[in-house]
Amino acid sequence: MAELIISEKPSAAERIAKSLADTKPDENKVGKVKYYELKHKGKKILVVCAVGHLYSLTEKIKSGWTYPIFDVIWKPAYDVNKDADFTKNYIKVIEKVAKACDKFTIATDYDQEGEVIGLNTLRYACKQKSARRMKFSTLTKDELIESYENASKHLDKPQAEAGETRHFLDFFYGVNLSRALTLAVKNAGSFKILSTGRVQGPALFMLAKREDEISKFVPTPFWEIELQGNIKKDKISAWHKKGKIIDKKQASEIVKKTKGKKALISSIKKKKYNQKPPCPFDLTTLQIEAYRTIKSSPKQTLALAQQLYTSGRISYPRTSSQKLPPALGYQKILKKLAKQSQFTKLANELLEKPTLTPNEGKKTDPAHPAIYPTGLPFKGEGKAKALYDLITHRFLATFSDPSTRETITLEIDVNKEIFLASGTRTIERGWHKFYGRFAIYKEETLPEVTKDQEVKVKKITSHEKETQPPKRYTPASVIKELEKRNLGTKATRAQIIDSLYQRGYIQDTALKVTDLGLKTINTLKKYCPDILDEDLTKHFETELEKIREKKRKGEKVLDDSKKILVKILKHFKENEIKIGKALIKANRETQEKDSLIGPCPKCKEGTLNIKRGKFGFFVSCDKYETGCATTFSIPAGTFAKSTGKLCKDCDFPKLQLIKKGKRPQEACINPKCKSKKVDKKLLEQKRKCPKCNSELVIRNSIYGQFFACPGYPKCRHTEPIEKFKKKKTKKK
Repeated sequence: MAELIISEKPSAAERIAKSLADTKPDENKVGKVKYYELKHKGKKILVVCAVGHLYSLTEKIKSGWTYPIFDVIWKPAYDVNKDADFTKNYIKVIEKVAKACDKFTIATDYDQEGEVIGLNTLRYACKQKSARRMKFSTLTKDELIESYENASKHLDKPQAEAGETRHFLDFFYGVNLSRALTLAVKNAGSFKILSTGRVQGPALFMLAKREDEISKFVPTPFWEIELQGNIKKDKISAWHKKGKIIDKKQASEIVKKTKGKKALISSIKKKKYNQKPPCPFDLTTLQIEAYRTIKSSPKQTLALAQQLYTSGRISYPRTSSQKLPPALGYQKILKKLAKQSQFTKLANELLEKPTLTPNEGKKTDPAHPAIYPTGLPFKGEGKAKALYDLITHRFLATFSDPSTRETITLEIDVNKEIFLASGTRTIERGWHKFYGRFAIYKEETLPEVTKDQEVKVKKITSHEKETQPPKRYTPASVIKELEKRNLGTKATRAQIIDSLYQRGYIQDTALKVTDLGLKTINTLKKYCPDILDEDLTKHFETELEKIREKKRKGEKVLDDSKKILVKILKHFKENEIKIGKALIKANRETQEKDSLIGPCPKCKEGTLNIKRGKFGFFVSCDKYETGCATTFSIPAGTFAKSTGKLCKDCDFPKLQLIKKGKRPQEACINPKCKSKKVDKKLLEQKRKCPKCNSELVIRNSIYGQFFACPGYPKCRHTEPIEKFKKKKTKKK
């Protein structure tokens, strides 16, 4: 017999097998599913993998579109969701291999989700009740061996119970509330699948509140007075000490009083201050910083960080910790980083310090330390390389010294009216040097001056301005706000925001709630406010944490949630038709607004609208009955909506095109737009298909012209024109 180790992902299984093997492990393959056979200290071990959750919750007995439902069970994911059909082969391999084993070890990610994945795989695929548990934060050889040798005798039962309870809670709320919304629309005479959930509803409500603040905001005029002048050959700009002046008359009097008067430096104040090094990254701060520095969305950052983790480059990213315990071996990691040319100088400088002490933050996580690089080099490119560099530079910066900055403030007296000019510069770079290109600070220097020195005034101007409404959340700032309010988890917050995008409740980078989102919130707020209750969501997050701490039982938490849901759904049912009619109206108004493109550029009388035909969506003029046959195609599998913009090259309307898994793009609907034309010399170039060796041809699309294989649909190879232009330039 043998021991079976169960990992969470294929890449993790491979790293575990290679790390534990006395010699090279044997790789076995059943279809596309791999598993490994090896000897560790002479003992036979088999390593298999899951692909995330192999089992999903579903109704025990299918009841159609009714609610409430609480009788649910775990079933293979492929029985619940057609998109999860690929998991069937993984389950079959685990079931087969488990029969040849008498010992079992779980090596999934050490968090609530990983514990649930391990627990379900163990009890359903392996038919076992208990197993050893490996706990690790990196997939490096040394840590995996140590984790295996010191594995605990059992699963982390409180963590598994908390994770499983979370799944039940999310299922109860998500399925019942989404079903209630959809049935309300159906019973009111229409059909649209709508969704909300335990966290999704409060999150959207939070965004809607900000939208309401913006719409109700009334700007207030104010004036700021600027002095522009010169000190010898240096230009200088200073602003009146009073800042915002709400009385126009007062502002005018100041300008009048200072006109033509001499300006003298009346005071010079210098202040030095130290900037502490940054704290190590937890997931939230990584997502926020990656958005600021490399323009990576929180969802993309998590996906890239997960790839870096599974390839052994960084530690486990789904952590709340800002702590780097000494047990990690700071010197060992720095010595590995020193072997990478881009980090050699910085790492060696830190290794010369007598002691290495990171500047830790307050946040902790019982399962994992803060995110840190393992020392393994990363030779990729693009956003993944940028994220690896960011994490590595952050790690280096935490061990460095504070930076020293100096602020200089000049007071300029013009007929007893005081103007202020200030600048800040870095005196000692300190940790800025170690954070590299990610340390973005303005260097604003002022000319050297002495007290009573004259400033030659060019002009003094009164600028009329208005107070601005609150800013909308960005994909990064909303993650921070959700964490502050204890809504969702570090691993789910980015997905919650993505779901709101997918459902059409929010749009744009500055998170704007759509008409559908606002009217859905207003309807629920009027008839069923408990669905949006932020305090209720936070209450259950606290309860889940108590389960993990062995202070609460999952069964009791679920019983409480059922009672609350029954009450909410009963009230919802009483107002179902009213809710349905309000949601139908909101949906229709949103559809009409999104489908309206603008005036027809050909007949000049009609209006272009997005319509749905036999072969998908297209754009057409509403005067087709009176002779205008203007139509424009929309790529298959693409959701299109109006941008309200006109193309600068041809004055035709522009659409926003959204394709699953890709960033939204804006494109002119005019296929003959000059911006889409290709250089004639480029058309003469001969280019072979790298897959089938056919000569590529030029095709047209709403995005413009592109190279395509003439063998379509057998060969689907395409290349952007821009990509080919870059290749030609490099060769030159």
